[in-house]
Amino acid sequence: MRIALDAMGGDFAPGPIVAGAVEAVRDQDDLVVVLVGDQERIEAELAKAPGAPRDRLPIVHASQAIGMDEKPVDALRKKRDNSISKSWGLMAAGDVKAIVSAGNTGAMVASALFAGAHAKMFLPGVRRPGIAAIFPSHQGPIVIIDVGANMNAKAEDLYQYGIMGSIYAQEILGVTSPRIGLLNVGSEDDKGNDLTRATRALFQESPWAARFVGNIEGRDIYEGHVRVIICDGFVGNVLLKAGEGAVEFLFATLREELARLLPNLPVDAGQKIAGSLKNLKSRFEYEEFGGAPLLGIRGACIICHGSSGNRAIKNALRVAYAMAEDRINAQIIEQLGAKLEASEPTAEAEGDGPKS
Repeated sequence: MRIALDAMGGDFAPGPIVAGAVEAVRDQDDLVVVLVGDQERIEAELAKAPGAPRDRLPIVHASQAIGMDEKPVDALRKKRDNSISKSWGLMAAGDVKAIVSAGNTGAMVASALFAGAHAKMFLPGVRRPGIAAIFPSHQGPIVIIDVGANMNAKAEDLYQYGIMGSIYAQEILGVTSPRIGLLNVGSEDDKGNDLTRATRALFQESPWAARFVGNIEGRDIYEGHVRVIICDGFVGNVLLKAGEGAVEFLFATLREELARLLPNLPVDAGQKIAGSLKNLKSRFEYEEFGGAPLLGIRGACIICHGSSGNRAIKNALRVAYAMAEDRINAQIIEQLGAKLEASEPTAEAEGDGPKS
């Protein structure tokens, strides 16, 4: 399988990006990672990995890269030969089955929208793709979608996110019949705005009604009773960034307190506490899954954290491989087809009928 990797995306590219690709192809015999970016810089990083299977690490040169702080649409228009657009071009042409990038998230999504408009990159029945983030919970990993791809979502989008997130949770995370919740300001049926009330109505009248538990509040997320949580991209992105900040604050505070406590404890007790904290921190690390999938497109796409290291890139390639191999997209198309037929009157009443 061939996967395109944006070698110039991320805070520390291309070093850890290329290193992660080398590790990935060493672990997976039938994997080919197409490194997209500045050929000279990529070659220099590959030279640091003697014995790397170079025949499975081809390079596609891109003379430009989009910075993390650049405005996505402007950058895509001004830098036509950028590594993100070239990666999407490879998938649109059928040269690769998946894309992985730790670069500018906005540029990744915008480039997907451009590619979708010109090369039919969206799956049949999908109105807008959504980014699914993996959060920890007491019951195991959960999916929150959307966390930034669609800031002006309609009820139809949130409904589709619930279906796509549920299929991803089942096929990739191994959750059996994951329940779906709608993030809201209260659990009561009448709470929320026009968007959440319309979304609730779509679920209640659909073949997925049995899996839909209704509204859930932010404080319920980490309980894990609901394994797929849907929201619009604005709310989801705020939630994602607030969660990251809270985790960083928590562990910084714990380090400060332990620095005062540990010198006064027996060595074995200090080691046990340090080990427990390390295990706890690992539950919050994005590196385990590599990044967030962009669901609703042909092929597969993983958007990684900007500070991703080689482990995160390696795992992102692993997940992208699994997504491209499994029947996730086929299931999404099948389930959206059932939905579009079942709830077409509701969508028409909203003034935004099904779009392919």
